[in-house]
Amino acid sequence: MKTLSAINFILAALFVACYLYQAIFAGVRLLRKKRVFTARKLCRYGVLIAARNESAVIAQLIESIRGQDYPAELVDIYVVADNCTDDTAAIAAAHGARVFQRQNKVQVGKGFALAFLLEKIREEYPQEHYDGYFVFDADNLLDPRYITEMNKVFSNGNRVVTGYRNTKNFGDNWITAGYGIWFLRESEYLNRPRDYLGTSCAVSGTGFLFSQELLDELGGWEYFLLTEDLEFTADLAARGVKIAYCHDAIVYDEQPTSFKQSIVQRSRWVKGYLQVVAKRGGSMVKTLVADGSFACYDMLMCTIPAVVLTVSSIVLNGAMFVVGITSARQEMGIFFASVLASMANSYITMYVMGLLTLLTEGKRIYCSRKKLVRYSFTFPFFVFTFGIAMLAAVFGNIEWKPIQHSVALSIGDMGSVSPQDLRKIRKNRKL
Repeated sequence: MKTLSAINFILAALFVACYLYQAIFAGVRLLRKKRVFTARKLCRYGVLIAARNESAVIAQLIESIRGQDYPAELVDIYVVADNCTDDTAAIAAAHGARVFQRQNKVQVGKGFALAFLLEKIREEYPQEHYDGYFVFDADNLLDPRYITEMNKVFSNGNRVVTGYRNTKNFGDNWITAGYGIWFLRESEYLNRPRDYLGTSCAVSGTGFLFSQELLDELGGWEYFLLTEDLEFTADLAARGVKIAYCHDAIVYDEQPTSFKQSIVQRSRWVKGYLQVVAKRGGSMVKTLVADGSFACYDMLMCTIPAVVLTVSSIVLNGAMFVVGITSARQEMGIFFASVLASMANSYITMYVMGLLTLLTEGKRIYCSRKKLVRYSFTFPFFVFTFGIAMLAAVFGNIEWKPIQHSVALSIGDMGSVSPQDLRKIRKNRKL
């Protein structure tokens, strides 16, 4: 059991070694002001939305796009109703989107839907010429200045830009709050420092923009893994293409409310991370060695160590527990002391990370202060449950499955009512 304590110490030290640079990121975020851009021109954009049975929320997203303070004639909205069995396509068309329907039970996933949509635009709208394309999920809502702010960064020569990912149902429970803090931290304590330091940011599933020029250079959209966003990010890092960040472009995302659904989603993420490493890891390592690319190092650190070290720790401690209760009960005190010490240190670290994020981003979160305090204490438990997702991803059969969305809020609801009334609005709209 003393050996177990030593191994746990080594695993903790490896975690620190792998992620210490993120503490430097936090210092950069707190000490430096955001970068300010002025638009050099008004660019023309196509908006890409992949939707599967999203009749409950697709209208609100389209309306938030149509309600932008950016010139409407410079923005066209395209929706792919992907393997839908509801009236998503009809609703999207009724709200002014150009809609294509896709039925393909073999090539399943958002990456395939986006490739299909881009090809349809090229075939059926050859007269349309766009400077860039936005990618959103059907459950998103956009702040009215979202496109204007993204255009400022994009028009200054940045070929890929990602925005500030907020949560529209943050205050539902500890799970949605956990997601919310996770994505806010990713936006402000990872992407923002990366942008300051001149390295590449990471695309986080939704709310990003890429140029037509880059798409042509890539030969089209060729990202089909379970986490197509991370694959896109990894490929760009290996190519030396920088992803920029826009702090003032706020997109609101809906998060799962049930624990089971959350584990299913996060196990898909982890499985996708492993797929990305298998497919793109070699090219990132080559770029890292050849060019000293910090972006490649950063992306590799964000995918490999967390999975390997976490799964190793869970399996090792589980095995030692079995050994202890069967043949070394007199040493179980050492076992529990080692585990509790590791958990306490991890909890404190995660709590500080979550609390810091809430302190700096709290004004942008639609949730009561009392709940924010409560969720600062539950955030570490949300992070710990990634361990379950990691085990499921490594030892289970994970496939892409759609996440059901039902938070039918408009962007006006996000800013015009008190946080405590948001849940009442959602309940009334479901009746």
